[in-house]
This record gives sequence, structure tokens and C-alpha cells, in this order.
Amino acid sequence: MSAVTDNGDGAPEAAPAVQVEYPGAGRAWYMVFLLTIAYVVSFVDRSILGLLIDPIKADLGLSDFQIGLLLGPAFAIFYATMGLPLGYLADRGRRTWIVAAGITLWSAATALSGLARNFGQLFIARMSVGVGEATLSPCAMSLISDSYPEERRGKPIAFYSSGISLGSGLASLLGAAVLAWVGTENKMEWPLLGPLSGWQTAFLVVGLPGVVLGALFLLVREPRRIGVSAGGHLGHMFVHIGRHGAVFTCFLSVFCVMTTIAYSHGWLAVTFARTYGWAVEEYAFANGVALLIAGPLAVNFAGALSDRFTSRGQRDAPMRIALGGLAVAVPTCTIGPLLDNAWAAFGLLTLGNVGMAFITATSVTALLPITPARIRAQVVAFYYMAISLAGLMLGPTLVGALNDLVFGTDGVRYSVALLPIVFGAPVLALAPVTLRLYRRALRQDIGESGA
Repeated sequence: MSAVTDNGDGAPEAAPAVQVEYPGAGRAWYMVFLLTIAYVVSFVDRSILGLLIDPIKADLGLSDFQIGLLLGPAFAIFYATMGLPLGYLADRGRRTWIVAAGITLWSAATALSGLARNFGQLFIARMSVGVGEATLSPCAMSLISDSYPEERRGKPIAFYSSGISLGSGLASLLGAAVLAWVGTENKMEWPLLGPLSGWQTAFLVVGLPGVVLGALFLLVREPRRIGVSAGGHLGHMFVHIGRHGAVFTCFLSVFCVMTTIAYSHGWLAVTFARTYGWAVEEYAFANGVALLIAGPLAVNFAGALSDRFTSRGQRDAPMRIALGGLAVAVPTCTIGPLLDNAWAAFGLLTLGNVGMAFITATSVTALLPITPARIRAQVVAFYYMAISLAGLMLGPTLVGALNDLVFGTDGVRYSVALLPIVFGAPVLALAPVTLRLYRRALRQDIGESGA
């Protein structure tokens, strides 16, 4: 980066380039590793509910629609809306301490979910999980962007994003292990707490270890903020997004479809149980293995591909990869649940997860070049707010409502299959427009021109 000054005779003279100092590779990757572990834990804690739907329904007397509210809106209310003030705080405060507080809160709330005795208590616990998890990604993306230059961000962001697949996979495997250990009907005696059922034990087992991880972040060294002297306020963020409304609207639509599909898949364990007769533990094990193998490979491959093309001057590479992932995810996630063969359905849905991994891996990598540094955490928080509200409010809730009102509990596969095509087809049709607007934003360099 250089500035232009006057040398005294009227001729412009380039000022010395400002040397940007990023952390050393070891320190930077250690931080990325810890952030990824935190992301894994967050997805374990938010995903475990999807494996416990039927025993919770039986124990608490809930409907599919109420389960949909717990899977979606209960978590989204604060997970999405708290992102903006937390992003504002992340642009000013010590980000590693904010992450530490968030991990401790969501882990404790997950454990307390296992002590819920009715719908209201479980709803409040799920809201609290959302508050804690809202701290993570705005701080994480801000920390990573201050640790790597643009042409080297793809791999660390993709590595962090692999926490989605790892977390969902581990949630499946841990859920399967816990359910196989205690069962859904059996009670297990806990000190001070008394007898708890299998689903309650599952929440306690996955929630409590996260408290230790939160303490580790108190010891992580904060990287120096790059390219910003003072954080902008929320008004700057809204002005920037409003000024470039067309590109941000089209940009967000791609990732809102992805989250809508992904969160609707919280019903897949029940889908395979009700449609194909699989035990929840059987689906959870197969899904966990598939996610742990295919997810990280797909995410990290997409990140490396993004870096490779970006380093060659193709700055639109992350957006192109995301659109390609959407083109894979929409048809496979629509057709998969409709197949009569369980393993064929599972294979096609796994391919859909690979497509969604490509989208996840490159989402924030594509967002950062069109985002000014001083409002970076706030724009990332707004991004997560938008895609989370769309995904959590629409995905699991609509599946539950369609089950109760249209297809019936045994027709859950039709509810799951309907969402990708209804929401995904229009966005895929607009993909050329989205890419054109994104390229224009890059040419105008709106990420450097400020809000």
C-alpha cells in the first residue's frame, strides 16, 4: 500500500509503502486450530438435538412443529440478532476474550438443555446456546483476516469452515455412541441430578467439556488489527451495504439457500427412521463417518482451489466456487430423499453435503474483498445474521409445519425434498447476474473505498 505526496515542485511522489506485519505462521495456525476446535464444538452442541427428536417428543409431549421451533427459531433468535452488537464489539474489544465468554455460555446452556422438563425450558436453553455461539464467527473471521493477506486467507478460512462438517459428523458419532450406551428409554443415575434419560445424558456429555476450551482462549495472543485505525460504527456498516445493495442481496441469496437446506437436514435422522426403518444410531453413525471423511476434504480442497486461482489474479474465484457448489447441492438434496433405496438416498445427500461444503468454504473468503477493514467484523456478523435467520427460521420450521399440515409425520421426506428446489431454483437462475455484480464490485474496489 502506498500514498502520494507532493515533493515540493508540484510533482507527485509516492510515499514509502506501509509494511504490513502479520503474525508468524506457527502462531497464526495455532489460533486457527483453536478457533476450528471451537467451531467443531459449537456444531456438536447445536446439532445434537436433531438426533434426539423422537425421544424428546415422547418425553415432553411435543409436536413436529414444536421440534421445528427448537431446531430453528429458538436458536436463531439470539444467534442471529446478537451477531451485530457482538461484531461491533469485536471491531473494538479483545476478540479472544469475547470468544472465551461465548464458548463458556453456549457449553453450559447445552448441558442445561438436558435438565429441561418442558418445551419452555428447552426453548430458553436453546436461545442461550444461540447467544454464546453468536460470538464465535465474527471474531474468528476478524482474527483470521488480521493474520493472513488476502491471497493466503482461503486455506485458513476453509480449515476453520471445515468445523461445520467435523462438528456435524462428531455430533452424529457422539450421539450414536451415547444412545447406544444408555439408550433412549433407559435412565442413568447422575450425582446430585438423579436419574436422567438417554437424551438428557447426551446433552450433558457433549456440553460440559466446552467449558474447558473457553478457558484456553483467555491465553491466546490477540493479533494486531490490520488496515484500520478505528472501528466504524453500525451506521457505517449499514451505509456500505445499502450503497451496494444489489451485489449484497444477490450475494446473500446464495448462502441463505445453503443454510436453509443445511438446517432442514436436522430432520434427516428422523427421515431415515420413518422412511427406511433405520435406527437413529444407525443413521447417526453412517452420517458421522461420511461427514468426517467428505466434509473436511471438500472444504479444504475448495479453500486451496480458491487460493490458487486468487493468486493468479482471479479474485472472483471464491464466488465462482460457491455457485458451483450450489449447482451440485440443489438437485442432489431435492432428489435424494425421494429415492426408494436408503443407501442411494444417503449417497446422493452426501454428494449434496459436498456441494454445500464448497459454498461454506468460500463464503467469507468471497465476502472480505468487498468489505472495508474498519467494519469487517460487523459485516461478517451481518452476513451470519442474514444467512442464519433465513436458514434457521425457514429450514427446520417449514419441515415441521409441512409434516403436521401437509404430508404427515411419515411423509417427512417430501417436506425435506421440497425446500431445496423451491428456494434454490430461483437463486440458481440468477447466478449469472450474481457473478456479474460481484465482479463489478471487485473492479470498483468497494472493500478499499470505505463505507
